[in-house]
Amino acid sequence: MRDIRKEIQEKLREIEARENVQIILAVESGSRAWGFASPDSDYDVRFIYVRSREDYLKLNPYKDVIEWQLDEVLDINGWDLKKALEQFHRSNTTLFEWSNSPLVYKKTVLWEEIYERAMIYFAEKLAIYHYYGTAKSTYEGYLCGEQVKYKKYFYALRSLLACKYIEQYHKMPPVLFEELLHLDLEEELRRQINKLLEVKKATQEKDLRPHIPGIMAFIRSELEKQKQIVAGMKDDRRLEWDTLNEIFQDVLSRQKARKL
Repeated sequence: MRDIRKEIQEKLREIEARENVQIILAVESGSRAWGFASPDSDYDVRFIYVRSREDYLKLNPYKDVIEWQLDEVLDINGWDLKKALEQFHRSNTTLFEWSNSPLVYKKTVLWEEIYERAMIYFAEKLAIYHYYGTAKSTYEGYLCGEQVKYKKYFYALRSLLACKYIEQYHKMPPVLFEELLHLDLEEELRRQINKLLEVKKATQEKDLRPHIPGIMAFIRSELEKQKQIVAGMKDDRRLEWDTLNEIFQDVLSRQKARKL
């Protein structure tokens, strides 16, 4: 029987050896991390890596991503630490999700220290805008036909519940969909979502199914609500680079001292 987790960890070691990097975080992203994977879902592995101090000091440019594998089962790629820190400055919601993924293949003490310091760059408005945009594009692109792929319902639902979570708690929402269901929801909507979860577990990703009116009504109304909310929010981005520069310089100094 195929041991996917063992296979992924072997791939990560192979990446480190061939690319001469150190992976400091490797997690599952996408539907498996969110908790609503289909039986035929692939594995979306995302990682953050550090190059040698000498590589960062070279004048010639270097690639800041490693695109390792993409097939029917495994989708593996990663970002250089410098790129990750730049994305923290932009309050990249996807990077914050990777940092909080419940499915971890590798996490070093160094990454835990980095993330603890970089959390201050989380911006509520940008995160709500990200999730609202995901829900809107999912609705317009996949949920307006006569039948739908139920996985697309979850893309929209999870994004809209994430918006509600940020609005209520003013912090990054949980990655797991089931944790977002702890929000205050109408009982009938909660019942329909739980039923949908059970159907989804036994449904292939390409399967088309009839609409669920109650869920569609929630998606439409919440889209309009979040559109108004994000339009009225103030820009809360953290513009200074000092903390991120300090993180990067600290990592380079630790590399020199071989303390990674």
